[in-house]
Amino acid sequence: MILTFALSDPAAAITSDQATTVLDLLMKGGIIMIPIVLLSLLSIYIFIERLVYIRRLSIIDNGLLMTVLNDLKGGEHNNAMLHARNNEASIGRILESGIEKIGKPVSEVERNIETTTNLEITKMEKNTGYLGIIAGIAPMLGFIGTISGVIKIFYNISLADNISIGLIAGGLYQKMICSGAGLIVGVLAYAAYHYLQMMIDRYSISLQESLIQFLKAF
Repeated sequence: MILTFALSDPAAAITSDQATTVLDLLMKGGIIMIPIVLLSLLSIYIFIERLVYIRRLSIIDNGLLMTVLNDLKGGEHNNAMLHARNNEASIGRILESGIEKIGKPVSEVERNIETTTNLEITKMEKNTGYLGIIAGIAPMLGFIGTISGVIKIFYNISLADNISIGLIAGGLYQKMICSGAGLIVGVLAYAAYHYLQMMIDRYSISLQESLIQFLKAF
């Protein structure tokens, strides 16, 4: 009874028909749709993986900074190092790099912190460049698919005795699917790339403010 009701549900039937229509439409785009779909899946994977990574490492714990500063003021360098090392975010490793240079000139402490900071930012930016590449390649692939389809259409017209408007329009709309899909993938990859860069830039500003407080203790 439950199965019969589900199959007779108009909403479920409409959803299934829509999914089938979209899939059929993509398949009509031709073989060039394969790399476009693969690029879309790759961009989604990179975006989600980088988003999770950046959010996990870009946490700035003000409580950690205050604890480390209090330990340093009390001369408990080992405790300060332990607190920084136990923090899994990037700021923990950055503070650790500064603590291990305590007793040396401030310029050396700053240089060590700067080196570690640049390394952590570079880790956050890892693989984001692929999103920029996909943003440029996907639309080009779409145009290539469309142009190759148009060439094929006009080639068939040259071989035919008469020109069919239906043949031209039908073949052309199928090939325009490639351009549309390529542009959509390109726009999404472009937006994902700049969103991640915005997150990193925002984190860099907050990190600099925290490190200024840290360096004032020396």
